[in-house]
Amino acid sequence: MRRVLVALAAPFLLLTAILAPAPAAATPPGIPSLSTAQSQLAALTVAAEANASTYDRDLFPHWITISGTCNTRETVLKRDGVNVVTDSSCAATSGSWYSPFDGATWTAASDVDIDHLVPLAEAWRSGASAWTTSKRQSFANDLSRPQLWAVTDNVNQAKGDKDPASWKPSLTSFWCTYAKSWIATKYYWGLKLQSSEKTALNTMLGYC
Repeated sequence: MRRVLVALAAPFLLLTAILAPAPAAATPPGIPSLSTAQSQLAALTVAAEANASTYDRDLFPHWITISGTCNTRETVLKRDGVNVVTDSSCAATSGSWYSPFDGATWTAASDVDIDHLVPLAEAWRSGASAWTTSKRQSFANDLSRPQLWAVTDNVNQAKGDKDPASWKPSLTSFWCTYAKSWIATKYYWGLKLQSSEKTALNTMLGYC
């Protein structure tokens, strides 16, 4: 009888394992498929960077108010976190955030930065220096594409304004998503890229 019960229970246990919810892993919208990313990468203009000496972070106004008392940073924290609780000013008072760059999970919002995947200085050097301030503001607060990510603060600071030729996430399992997101952002905003950057992105797409 015991053997019969075990045999009957096995399929149920398997089904339960299959149906069990996976850990939450919220991501920004607009991450393209591999084939789309490859097509977009091929369409990007390769050119040397320019105007690096005239970059000023204040030329990209952020964070702006998105809804009520919530600005862009707070909106991303709520979007990408788990069980996020906010106070009346929209500041996150509790929750947890998984950083896909390094695999760390944080329970204090102060340990989390909102990364501009394509850094503002990188965008400036790649064509944004010719934009209006209004367009740069839209880029710096872009919630419609995979440009803003909640990540470990010191990892974001280590990345700085580097492109994929100079910096990659420590988790190679994230390289595919990182490259696709970088390409999609540069493609939408019409930004150029360097030859070394394109080579690095192609390498990262090889992890897809």
